[in-house]
Amino acid sequence: MGLEQVRQYFKAYGRDDDIMVFDISSATVELASQALNIEPALIAKTLSFSGEEGAVLVVTAGDAKVDNSKFKLAFGFKARMLKPAEVMEYTGHAVGGVCPFGLIRDLPVYLDVSLQRFEFVYPACGSGNSAIKLSLPDLENFSASQGWVDVCKNWQA
Repeated sequence: MGLEQVRQYFKAYGRDDDIMVFDISSATVELASQALNIEPALIAKTLSFSGEEGAVLVVTAGDAKVDNSKFKLAFGFKARMLKPAEVMEYTGHAVGGVCPFGLIRDLPVYLDVSLQRFEFVYPACGSGNSAIKLSLPDLENFSASQGWVDVCKNWQA
């Protein structure tokens, strides 16, 4: 389901051939950075949280960790990650391949400022062995981002 949904999503933009599929797992930041031979920070990980009206997705840099107090300040509720079954229910993607593209539900997507230090980042594409290289403007556009938030820590130099 996931990878094919994302492939169809990007096909509408003529970018489906840009999706990379690996023979090895890219289901974690570390595995994705190894598959792509890049630093872990460049992996754009999509985190899914239980929101007041469903789920909220936040895309962060691979080396960033969610700061609970910043999250609560930004969103007005405590950061609680969805369970794997809930992730699938809300996004149509399994944990390890979650991305803000080709979602089965219309979910709010936010981008964390930890990504802004890079020209290009690499989000997953709906499976635990896929990715796509996107510029930040493309990430904003393709994710239908609601905007930038500052909800992470441990990434600043």
